[in-house]
Amino acid sequence: MATASLPFSALQPLSYRGSHRVRPLPITATVSDKSSVPPSTKPSKLPLRKIPGDYGLPFVGPIRDRLDYFYFEGTEEFFKSRVRRYGSTVFRSNMPPGPFLAADPRVIVLLDAASFPVLFDTSLVEKRDVFTGTFMPSTSLTGGFRVLSYLDPSEPNHAPLKRLLFFLLSNCRGAVIPEFRRTYGALFQSMEAEIAAKGRADFGEGNDQAAFDFLARAYFGRDPKESALGSDGPGIITKWLLFQLSPLLTLGLPSYLEDFLLHSFRLPPALVRGDYDRLTAFFRDASSRILDEAEQMGISRDEALHNILFATCFNTFGGMKILFPAIMKSIGRAGARLHGRLAEEVRTAVREVGGGEVTMRAVEAMPLVASAAYEALRIEPPVALQYGRAKRDLVLTSHDAAFEVRAGEMLFGYQPFATRDSRVFDRAEEYVADRFLGPEGARLLRYVVWSNGPETESPTPENKQCAGKDFVVLVARLLIVELFLRYDSFEVEVGTSTLGSSVKFTSLKKATS
Repeated sequence: MATASLPFSALQPLSYRGSHRVRPLPITATVSDKSSVPPSTKPSKLPLRKIPGDYGLPFVGPIRDRLDYFYFEGTEEFFKSRVRRYGSTVFRSNMPPGPFLAADPRVIVLLDAASFPVLFDTSLVEKRDVFTGTFMPSTSLTGGFRVLSYLDPSEPNHAPLKRLLFFLLSNCRGAVIPEFRRTYGALFQSMEAEIAAKGRADFGEGNDQAAFDFLARAYFGRDPKESALGSDGPGIITKWLLFQLSPLLTLGLPSYLEDFLLHSFRLPPALVRGDYDRLTAFFRDASSRILDEAEQMGISRDEALHNILFATCFNTFGGMKILFPAIMKSIGRAGARLHGRLAEEVRTAVREVGGGEVTMRAVEAMPLVASAAYEALRIEPPVALQYGRAKRDLVLTSHDAAFEVRAGEMLFGYQPFATRDSRVFDRAEEYVADRFLGPEGARLLRYVVWSNGPETESPTPENKQCAGKDFVVLVARLLIVELFLRYDSFEVEVGTSTLGSSVKFTSLKKATS
């Protein structure tokens, strides 16, 4: 985090500090009551336009939109077709799952970099129970607690729980780099052997195990394989994630069967309770020091336990499960020229700044590595969907128009459209690894918003920005560092999976210098 009072304050790359630090992206919304508009907020000069689109007939409209979203059009075409139809990046629609899982599927869709940031302004939008959108998974899946991700900052438990996560992150600072290198070094070695034996190696399965082992060792100093959990953690977590996110997923089943089973009814939490109890037992034992700190903060051990488990398994493991294959896909496709530049930067910084070791100072001296990681977070953010409910009447603006929103209406943003906005980024649909280099590149970081806030801002107990924002950026950079310390170049085959991309390595060319 970028303030000295928060953990990982040193993780911002040197090239983005000082004169390269940029002002946060202004929130492009004003409240309709002029007396409550902050002095710094200027009324929009854009034409006021009625929000286009409609919700259709009750029940029928949400079902129609759900089928379009999952099957008839697919996610991205669902949004693109409506942008073309309405001539606007702001419009009304229903969002899945709809009947019978969501009481009200109606949303106002935001698909550009100008309107999207209103979702971060908790003075204007409420974030209570909207983490997964228009429905909320059963709290039976989280020990009976509404965990931090579902809390609005106005709720009394929010700030203490977020401070607890800051403590968890600060407590593991010294273990992050050595444990990451240990775990992912072993992963790459096993992939080398698999390529030699079979001609290809599946990154996803190995990454899942490595991610969970790394987090357990770095956060808690425990190796899951030496516990009753063994190597079952990633499989249990993936199953648990499915039970929470199934209304938003497709698994490749026949559409009529899948829509009925996944998008119309909840999967019974009882079916995963035994597995969740195994996770809980591991975390109760492994995180005892963190739970002691929670009690001193006035948080019950049970509530702290289920929040730590959720933050580790859903937020961080889930993020690495999506982000790391995306990084491998993007850099792999970029080709040998980029690989050569990254390898040279990594090895030079480790040799000249780290004294032959991977240190924080060495990682901070790798601006291209940082830019490559940020670009992966821009082009394929691990959390695509963002929601917030308007606290009051307000006016939000796209690039071209202003729109009135009434109190209580749900706002929804599809982040990949906002972060691939061609009005902001040149070659917006392309992975450009050096996009964020230099002062001009650094200014674009305010539009990188994967963390539920601009990259130029920091998580605090009072906002909803990801507590582990800088931790995620660090491990993304460490993945690139470890890869190019070992290899000059690599090749991949890319497909799709339920969560993100499927990546198989077909070659790993060992480092020659």
